[in-house]
Amino acid sequence: MKNNAYLVFGFLALCWGMTFLFNKTASSLISPMQVVTVRVIMGFLPVLAFAMARKVLDWQHLRYVHHFIVMSLLAATVYYLAFAKGIALLPSSVAGMLSGVIPMFSFIAAAIFLRSEPVNIRSISGLLFGFAGVLIIAKPWESGTSGIDLMGVVYVAIGSGCVGLSFVYVRKFLSPLGISPIALCTYQLGLSALTLLLICDFSGMNGIFTNWKIATGLFIGLGMFGTGIAYMCYYFLIGKLGAVKTAGVTYIPPVIGLLTGSLILGEPVSATDIVATAMILSGVFIIQSGRTPPSSTNTTSSNVRAHNLPERA
Repeated sequence: MKNNAYLVFGFLALCWGMTFLFNKTASSLISPMQVVTVRVIMGFLPVLAFAMARKVLDWQHLRYVHHFIVMSLLAATVYYLAFAKGIALLPSSVAGMLSGVIPMFSFIAAAIFLRSEPVNIRSISGLLFGFAGVLIIAKPWESGTSGIDLMGVVYVAIGSGCVGLSFVYVRKFLSPLGISPIALCTYQLGLSALTLLLICDFSGMNGIFTNWKIATGLFIGLGMFGTGIAYMCYYFLIGKLGAVKTAGVTYIPPVIGLLTGSLILGEPVSATDIVATAMILSGVFIIQSGRTPPSSTNTTSSNVRAHNLPERA
């Protein structure tokens, strides 16, 4: 069974890593808002079906709808939209490399809002090292057409900050409720889908069907697999490998994003970019290793509670 879990681990890393490619190609035909609307709706459908099959949805959960709305904004609507806007302005390889900062924003939010989060010289050093890698990629000192679009970098940073803050929100407000993570995910994506349906301008959206490959990448690759099925794989891995090992999957998508952008879209990637990506991921590793581990008897349960995920998916 553990071998199967590692296969799912690789599959999940691939799904998340390919989202940059699918996002980039779709943004050439439709707007970022339209891309995100399709992504969320297509991701919501398999999660809803799975939640109904598991019978984890409960009308009594409506008393916490205000928390679900916040999570739908932080971990879906604003997060996905900011990334889609950033990817539309940046090479997908660059956006993929920059996505490695998500755990850093999670650490910053936890350090500010959760007193239990240790802050020490090692974790701060990792943070500074990782952000140095971001600066090398963004190259704010370069101006003109040869430089990276800084607004695109800002959008990716906003999205990373939102999802980082969402982890802290879950730990502070949703973990104590004991609601199944599959149910939480269903409410989150469902409310996000409703929000996007209300605010999205659908004008010209049929342009996505002028290229069936791009349309398939958006509906199936980005939506169904990169969002919906990816969530279910993540919950499965938490149950089989635990939160700590599963968190390692976040190291792989930036590398896949870099490779797909370079090899498939032909985007230029320099040795400096590769070094900067290694700096970002190394910074994340240093931050994680700088955290004080819980006692051995409570390691698994505390990690699972921290991510609001059950020990069995």
